[in-house]
Amino acid sequence: MNTYDFSQIDVFGATPYRGNPLAVVQDADGVDDDQLQAFARWTNLSETTFLVPPTDPGADYRVRIFTGSEELPFAGHPTLGTAHAWLQAHPEHEGDRVVQECGVGLVTVRRTGSGLAFAAPPLITDEPVDDQLLAEIRGVLGLTADQLLASRVIDNGPGWVGVLVTDDVDIMALPTRELPGAVGVISRSAAAGTGHAIEVRGFFASGGIAFEDPVTGSLNAAVAQWLLGQGILTAPYSAHQGTAVGADGAIEIDQDADGTVWVGGRTTTMISGTVTI
Repeated sequence: MNTYDFSQIDVFGATPYRGNPLAVVQDADGVDDDQLQAFARWTNLSETTFLVPPTDPGADYRVRIFTGSEELPFAGHPTLGTAHAWLQAHPEHEGDRVVQECGVGLVTVRRTGSGLAFAAPPLITDEPVDDQLLAEIRGVLGLTADQLLASRVIDNGPGWVGVLVTDDVDIMALPTRELPGAVGVISRSAAAGTGHAIEVRGFFASGGIAFEDPVTGSLNAAVAQWLLGQGILTAPYSAHQGTAVGADGAIEIDQDADGTVWVGGRTTTMISGTVTI
């Protein structure tokens, strides 16, 4: 076993300790996959990332992203948290951008006035939701067909289904139950008066257990690409997530003239030290 530099980052938290925590292990090249997975399971966080040397000359670093049960090709809050940890470990880096290599390819991360933002990778899948799947989702959440304004399969790695609900739906009252896949529920009315454009809830299951994510970068990236593309929202805007689970996540969305969507928020180191793997 060897010792590695380690940090735990609070990502997207508008207030301390109320964002989404991420564990980051530096210089993990040479640690085998079973050890990476075992450590990620042990942290008991939604994701743990491991920094390794890039294989693409255009990247500053490569990241491997693990949940407690599998490796992901991309995830949003791990992207921002890992970039934060890498920048802290490399104060010599110049410029306001870094390039991350991960399973979906190269992802650019830039500094912003409030933290960091990543360029949303292209959607792997962007298509209507199968009628049967949508009926299953409605049934689990207790929604009628008339309470869905729009829905879309918006897969950028984790594989989300986005559901935009009508203003009469109290999304805080939706049950946390195992759904057929990862589902994001979006409401405009729930954000009224908060300074945010939308309130988001992100549901997923792991090992047959239903979870709600406090703040989800990949979901908000996919939602932004979908709703901006449909003209339902305009950039810049901010989204809020985590109210139902006691989190206070603020996600800043912007869009360049070329259509690139940027997903940003605060990143703060809460724990730093070493770990043995």
